[in-house]
Amino acid sequence: MPLTLGAVFLALFGAANPVIDYWLSLIDLVRLLDLIQLARIAFWLFVLAAVWAFLRPRLPRLVRRIPHAAPAVSAQADKTVTTIEDILFGKAAILRALIIFNVLFALQTALDATYLWGGAALPDGLSYAAYAHRGAYPLIVTALLAAGFVLAALRPGSETSADPLIRRLVYAWVAQNIMLVISSILRLDLYVGIYALTYWRVAAFVWMGLVASGLALIIARIALGKSNEWLLSANLLTLSLALYAGCFINFAATIANYNVDHSLEMTGQGIPLDAWYLHSLGPGAFPALDRFLEQQGKTAAAGTNRELAGVRGSDEIWYRTIQQNWRAWSFRDWRLLRYLDTKGPFVIPSAIEPSMPGR
Repeated sequence: MPLTLGAVFLALFGAANPVIDYWLSLIDLVRLLDLIQLARIAFWLFVLAAVWAFLRPRLPRLVRRIPHAAPAVSAQADKTVTTIEDILFGKAAILRALIIFNVLFALQTALDATYLWGGAALPDGLSYAAYAHRGAYPLIVTALLAAGFVLAALRPGSETSADPLIRRLVYAWVAQNIMLVISSILRLDLYVGIYALTYWRVAAFVWMGLVASGLALIIARIALGKSNEWLLSANLLTLSLALYAGCFINFAATIANYNVDHSLEMTGQGIPLDAWYLHSLGPGAFPALDRFLEQQGKTAAAGTNRELAGVRGSDEIWYRTIQQNWRAWSFRDWRLLRYLDTKGPFVIPSAIEPSMPGR
């Protein structure tokens, strides 16, 4: 179990971290297979078969016939203790697994601290963009798998949950998982800084925050000795608070304002604005779209956005028609109507004709 899950975490780190992926690519499995000699394997299997009886000796029959003081119930209980669950999640297996996991996660944390946070020079052939933009979602999958393992291994009232060394290793491992989620948030932030903001990327930020809070609640559950029902209730409460807070955020306006403020047309850096995506965000994007069209109207690119400006005017007429119904009223729509009334009727910007020499 420790080796299997360790290999899974290593594969996820390889998908998320180009440095680890580069190290794994240096392993030539075909060359390793060439080193295998069937004759040598057959020889050692024969030796193992010959010495196995000395490694696992059987007691004489006389000793085995001596009655034991323990009752038959105890012997039956001893037989039932060793189950598949005990083998996979026994104290020894969990201890080995936590040691392996902490080493692997410490490697990933050290690489992030060196390259992502510290700005150290990357190996040849690797760029900071590839390192920062890759692997936000595999790291979140890694954190979720880690949380599932902790819940399965450290059940309330179990022997492993009461062991001080295992508890300290779990605290260190979950703390590294929280650092992993923070690194994922930074990676996504760098990605958004180059490729703009969308609804799905906002949802990814919220999702990563919920994962980080869930990991912190796991530490609280172990430290306080709470049950899994308490952990489930705490996570549902956190989710409810996140949904309730989201009701007061105008995500369409937030996305539109961010994309306009960080677009190539407004700042001279980054990527060109996807104005049609802003149009798909609905009326909440009107103010940001107006700022963009006004800026474009002062340049020679106004003619290229006349179609977009015409659609923007039609959308405002449609929106005002809908808002005439009192059932469609909301505080957010009331504020947007005040903005539209203050701004006045929308005017389609005209293209700037290039000045002719001699005029």
